[in-house]
Amino acid sequence: MSEKKKRTGRYPNEVRERAVRMVREHEHEYPSQWKAIESISKKLGINHETLRIWVRRAETDAGERPGLTTDERAKMKQLEKENRELKRANEILKAASAFFGAETSHPSKSQAAIN
Repeated sequence: MSEKKKRTGRYPNEVRERAVRMVREHEHEYPSQWKAIESISKKLGINHETLRIWVRRAETDAGERPGLTTDERAKMKQLEKENRELKRANEILKAASAFFGAETSHPSKSQAAIN
């Protein structure tokens, strides 16, 4: 995750980064990464599943695990939002076009009298 982004969540970025770093530094002391996550999460007072997700995301961001990185995920979210907005604008334009198109194809009686 880039340094510029700010997370609004229960845990500050420093806590997330420290917890992930602890798992990575000490996982060799445990029979599995999961056991390291369980142990470290208890010591830090963090839910083990939360820490597991942080570790997986860090691995993905480092290219050690397949999947979208945090930056790619943010870009995807931004593009999906933009796509929704464009589709909505397109629907509004279609409706306006149909409304005004119908108005010009059937001139009113007053316009016919003028011509």
